[in-house]
Amino acid sequence: MESGGTQDLNATEVCDGGLPEGLAVPVARGVFLPASEIDANLVGAWTELAERASEPNIFYEHWFLRPSLDRFDHHPDLQLFLLWSGEPGHSQLLGLVPLGVVSRFGRLPVPHVENWMHHNCFLGTPLVRQGSEQIFWGALLAALDAGDWPGFLHINGMTIGGPLDRSLRAVCGDQERRCDLVHSEARALLEGQCTAEQYSQTKIRKKKRKELLRKRRRLAETGELRFSRHRDMENLDNWLDEFLALERKGWKGQEGSALDCSDATREFFRSAMPGAAQSGQLERRDMRLDGQPIAMLINFRSGRGAFGFKTAFDEEYSRYSPGVLLQIENLDCLNSETLDWVDSCACEGHPMIDGLWVDRRHIGRFSIELKGLSRSTSFRAVRLAESLMAKVKGRRIFDPTETQA
Repeated sequence: MESGGTQDLNATEVCDGGLPEGLAVPVARGVFLPASEIDANLVGAWTELAERASEPNIFYEHWFLRPSLDRFDHHPDLQLFLLWSGEPGHSQLLGLVPLGVVSRFGRLPVPHVENWMHHNCFLGTPLVRQGSEQIFWGALLAALDAGDWPGFLHINGMTIGGPLDRSLRAVCGDQERRCDLVHSEARALLEGQCTAEQYSQTKIRKKKRKELLRKRRRLAETGELRFSRHRDMENLDNWLDEFLALERKGWKGQEGSALDCSDATREFFRSAMPGAAQSGQLERRDMRLDGQPIAMLINFRSGRGAFGFKTAFDEEYSRYSPGVLLQIENLDCLNSETLDWVDSCACEGHPMIDGLWVDRRHIGRFSIELKGLSRSTSFRAVRLAESLMAKVKGRRIFDPTETQA
């Protein structure tokens, strides 16, 4: 496949809609950049792109993705697809997504291209400048078509029904290229034009509210109970030590999935969190009893949205539901005039958060056909196999955009 190559694309050829409003440049340049070649100049443009992204995704921001690439195994030929506008030295970054070749698709030995994610990356929506969505997809697909990339393009973990999804389907429709939603799930989302108190009163059952209030009072009877919120770097290292220890103490530690259970996840965590704090995007919350943390959580802010990253609680106090009590405090983010929503990043049907946050965000996996006889044949064979298997198992993929139409 092509590595580190550049492809100049006339923007009006990529997208009938032309360039984003106010962006008066004639050329969009698609570049494949090996992950090892990320430098300070790119980070500056990357930061500016994230601030103006059509759909916020902290998991592809530089302070999260770079430590991920450094600490976790990934495709040996992983590259960043970058879309630049204008001429070198006078350009803006329009879009970014990490891509690599995978040798298998589920149980099928079918090589294909997909965006890179890892176990602690909970969203795979590309970072794309608002207004440049169709240009981005057109450029990416043209670049993949022109190279020797195998199979088809698979996008994991993208928001269904958002600007990137809508633009991808529009571009593929214009190009008579198949774009199939092959999996979807719904996870808890917090949003609402109301205060935390109003949300609690209208969205959480009265019986549940009374039960939690009782637990909080009883917990407070056992010692000094305090809630704290931090958005700076003060005492950050010590706080992170406490979080790692608290998470490992519980069921995640027993199963080996706590961040502190491996050198890679521990080092990734210690590298990414200061970067998030320096960018002003890290929010830490904790609940302490006599000074000791019994529940802690981490949120990331980006644009007018936020992402719930990790939660830990002391299971010795489970009868008081400390994790739930801290999430009730977390509802005060609704009082912020600069925040519209919080993505829980939790699995579908999560036993705790689903009962508190009533809205849902739909996340999906998309398979997109690439041009060329062998690639088109590979794509259609895989999709046929998936369709037959879905019929055998009686599965149906829910697409919320169909109910909205």
